[in-house]
This record gives sequence, C-alpha cells and structure tokens, in this order.
Amino acid sequence: MSKQFSERSQVVRMIILVVAVIFVVRLAVLQLFNPKYKELAEMQSLRNVTQYPARGFIYDRHGKLLVHNEAVYDLMVIPRMVKNLDTAYFCRALGIERSDFDERMDKARRYSPYSASVFMKQISKEEYAKFENKMFRFKGFYISQRTLRIYDRPIAAQVLGYVGEVNQGDLDRDTYYKRGDYIGKSGLEKSYEEVLRGIKGRKMMHVDVHNREIGHYQDGRYDTLPVEGSNLYTTLDADLQSYAEELMANKRGCVVAIEPSSGEVLAMVSAPTYDPNLLVGRIRGKNYMMLNSDIAKPMLNRALMGQYPPGSIFKVAQSMVALDLGVINPGSGFACEKNLVGCHNHPSARTVQEAIKMSCNPYFYQVYRRVIQQGKYKNIYKDAQYGLTVWHDYMLRFGFGQKIDIDLPKSGMSSGNIPDTAFYNRWYGKEHWAFSTIYSNSIGQGEVTVVPIQMANLAAIVANRGYYITPHLVRFYGADSVRDEQYLVKHETGIDRRYFDIAAAGMYDVVHVAGGTARRARVDGLDICGKTGTAENYGNDHSVFICFAPKDNPRIAMAVYVENAQGGGGTWAAPIAGLLCEKYLNGEVKRKDVEKMYKEINPCQKLPLTRRVKKAKKKR
Repeated sequence: MSKQFSERSQVVRMIILVVAVIFVVRLAVLQLFNPKYKELAEMQSLRNVTQYPARGFIYDRHGKLLVHNEAVYDLMVIPRMVKNLDTAYFCRALGIERSDFDERMDKARRYSPYSASVFMKQISKEEYAKFENKMFRFKGFYISQRTLRIYDRPIAAQVLGYVGEVNQGDLDRDTYYKRGDYIGKSGLEKSYEEVLRGIKGRKMMHVDVHNREIGHYQDGRYDTLPVEGSNLYTTLDADLQSYAEELMANKRGCVVAIEPSSGEVLAMVSAPTYDPNLLVGRIRGKNYMMLNSDIAKPMLNRALMGQYPPGSIFKVAQSMVALDLGVINPGSGFACEKNLVGCHNHPSARTVQEAIKMSCNPYFYQVYRRVIQQGKYKNIYKDAQYGLTVWHDYMLRFGFGQKIDIDLPKSGMSSGNIPDTAFYNRWYGKEHWAFSTIYSNSIGQGEVTVVPIQMANLAAIVANRGYYITPHLVRFYGADSVRDEQYLVKHETGIDRRYFDIAAAGMYDVVHVAGGTARRARVDGLDICGKTGTAENYGNDHSVFICFAPKDNPRIAMAVYVENAQGGGGTWAAPIAGLLCEKYLNGEVKRKDVEKMYKEINPCQKLPLTRRVKKAKKKR
C-alpha cells in the first residue's frame, strides 16, 4: 500500500515537473524567440519622458520683458518600433521630402535603434495642431514638448545671446544634458545658463500598441515635476538700448553706457547688429551661417571684443597719473610746439584743465615725457624702464590692459594692450628704447589699445572722482533677488579726488566753453562733461567720445566709438552721445533735426554744414 502510494506520488510529481517545464519553455519562446510577442511587450511597456522646464525670463531694469518662452514640440522616434509606416502619407503630413525622411531615420538608427531621439525639432503649436490627430497612425513616433525663446524687442542681440542645441563638448562637460537638449551659446544666455535652465522633470508612462500614452506607471510614483528656471533682472534700460541702436544704424562701432554709482550697464550696443529672433527655431542654423559669414560682423560684440587706439580720451588718464606722481601740477603749462607732435590750431594751454579742454597734443607729449623720464637713473634707458613700470601700474588701476570682469562669457572679451617693459624689450631689445621711442602713447596712439567698455569705465571713474564698480549686466536673479557680491565692490585708483575734480572741470569745458572740441554734444540744461578723441587708422580715422552727466552726482557715463568716421570725435561720436544723454536724463529728445540727421546719415557721407559755417563761407 505504502509502495503503491509512493509510486503514485512520483507520478504526480513528474506530471507537475513536466507542466512546469512546458510553461517555462512556452514563456521562453514567447519572450525570447518570438519577435511578435517581444515587440508587443515593448510597445506595451514604459516610456521615460523628459519634462523640460520653462527657461527663466529676462527683464530690463524697469521690469520690461525682453525674453520669454513659447511652447514648441519635438517629434521623437524610436526606430525599432517604427512598423508598417505609410512613408508617403507621413512625409506629406510633415511637409518633408522622402530623402529628408531617410536621412533623419538613418541618423536616429545610428544613435540607437531602441532609444528615442529627435526626428524633427521645434514644431510650432500651429503645425502640431494639424499633425496631432494623425499621430496614432505613426507607430514609433511621439511628441515631446519644450519651450522656444522669443525676444519681445529686436534689441541687445549680442548682450542677450542665443540658445542652441548641445554639442559633444557640452555633453562632455556637464552630464545634465543629453543629445537634443538646448543650452545658452552666447551672451547672458550662456553666462547665466545654470540659473536660467531650471531642473528637468520626468514622467514614466504606459503606452499601448498604438504608441499612445495610457497612464502613469504606478500612478506617477516615480514622476518628478520640472523646476522652472530663475528669471534674470538685467541692468539694461530697454528704451535707451533701443534708441542707441537706432542712432548707430548705418554705422560700425559701439556704445556703452554705465550708471557710475553702481557699475550697472544701461546700454551696450555693437553696430551693426541683428534681430535676436533670427537665431530661434528651425531657421536658426541657416541664419547663423548667414550672420557669421557677413563681412560686417554683426555677431561680433565690439563693445567687449574691439581693440582700438583710444586717441585723445587717453589724455584724461595721463593727466591724473602725472598729477598724482607730482611730475606736473594743476597750473603746469606747456607751449603748443607742433614740431614735437602734430596738433590743431589753438592757444597754448596754461593749465591741466585748459589742456584737456583744447586736447593739445604737444602738452601731453610733455606730460608723458615727465612720467617716463623721471630722472631716477642717470642711464636714460634704465630711467625709461622705471618710468614705464610706474605708468603701467597706474593704467592697470584704471582697468586698462586687462579683461573687465563683466558677467558675460570671458571667451568673448579682449583686454586691450598697455605695453610694459617686457613688451618693448622684445620689440627693441633691452636698453634700446626710451621716451623718444614710445612717445605716441602720450596721445593714445602707438602700442596702446583699449576696449570700448574700458573707455566707458574711464568716464565712470572720473564721474565717481577716482573709483569704479565693475560694470555688470544683471542686477539680481530669482525669487530671492540674488545679487553677485563682486559687483558691489569699489575699485580705487588711489589718485587724489581733487585731481579728478580738475579732469571733470576740463571735460565740462570741452562741451560748454568756446574752444572746446565737443560743442555738438551740448544739450541745454544738461551739464555734460566729455572728451573727444580721433583715433588714427589706415582708412578714415575713428571717432571717439567719452562723457558723463550731470557734472555733480552723475547718473550716466558713456563711451561712443564710430569707426572710419570723417571729421573726428567732435563730429560723430560726441553728438550721438549728447542725444543719448538727453534721452536718458530728460526722457525725450527735443532736438528732432539733430536726431533725424544722425539716425539717417552714415560716416561715408559728409555731414551737412551748420548755418554758422555756411555764413562764414559766404563772407569769404
């Protein structure tokens, strides 16, 4: 009996084992060897969908919106899941050619047959509305939503920058990004990328055999919400920026305007410029190539990258250095000896204030000679090395010869050149040069070059009577109004304030007193203090002007640089600066005839003669 029961038990066990083996084999066939069921399992699986955050908005200093977002859609594809596709119908629905379809699919397969990649990016909401109801027919394709940058006003392109698709270098530097993501490529979009981009979210979705989402995996237990990027509140005055761009139309050059007391950049214009909306959407690539190949270089930010001879505006800094060293005093006078260096016709300057007003070249030749050859050594070459070293140190205190640490990408900046002893030793050999070799530096020519933002910073230093705060473009960002502490620090030149009072008085005379070189910058009721410069060039000379206003408690400091402008600093740059001061300080420009002339004319045209000059010619 016991034996019989044991035999039956073994039979039952064998039956159970055989059934189990059959089930295992069947499951293996279904899951591992039968592609039909494998594909069905894949299609009824999970989809890990990236939730892209809205990028932070950008505002001007008064809360006016400069940059916002608009919803767009990326068409994603998983090549392994694309089956029985009516390719002709699909191409018609998207408005693409068959060759384009094949190229995109090949690219997606090379990336991964099993992972999703972008088939077509940045489909507008209007295009998506036409396409949405047909999606169920296209297995293996689905839509991923993201946002596109929209620039409310076509201004400040080089400052705001643009957003573009990540490249391999971006992917290698930061694991946050994956193929098809977007990143700030230039301007504020790049330098504040981590602030603006936010944090991605994700959702795990069940999809059916038609590739339609049918619900969240485990009721959204593993989903995460995206975190919007923080907003930027810039220092720019949108109205002043727009007006400056209008004035610089038909010209090459730049404008930089700063609030002296804070270092906040009110306007930064590089001309020619472009509409930032050209670098948005699917047309971005084509437009980028067009702009990048333009010989006028509209994508170049001349305010930060242009290296120019400063011309006579450099005389202001030369005066301050010489006064602080004690090699001249406020009442020092020098004859206008044109045999030393060329000059225009004017009386000899009897004081530093008069020399700044009249911009006398021989005067500053003598000033620079006293700085370089101080008589510390009997050997003239050693003496020049000592003097140049001292002078070079002073110029660094003014922010020259180094990159201004503005909050824009450092790769897009120049430092200019303030030559030191090592520089001239390489050029001429040690103890083979002296003042007589390098005297052109005295009037802002020679080997000296500066960047326009450094010029504006010089104007801010005089406005502040001896110090500056590093120019910057963002006041604060985020809901907590985060500020960068480095943009609250004063940088002192160490030069006595009373000397800057002399510079300010001389710059006031440049604009307001007979014999001054910038009478065209004058605006009734505004105490504009300025200094003209004409920087020598192989073609037409460049027109330069720096200024600040009002004289006391200044609210704006500025540099205007117009390339290849006939007539010099007083003819072009000065009147443009005057209009900008009038616009910013008075809120409107009443001199409509002057405004119209400088908006429409370009430096290749001769400026209309004033009535006074016409009358004088008739009398002759």
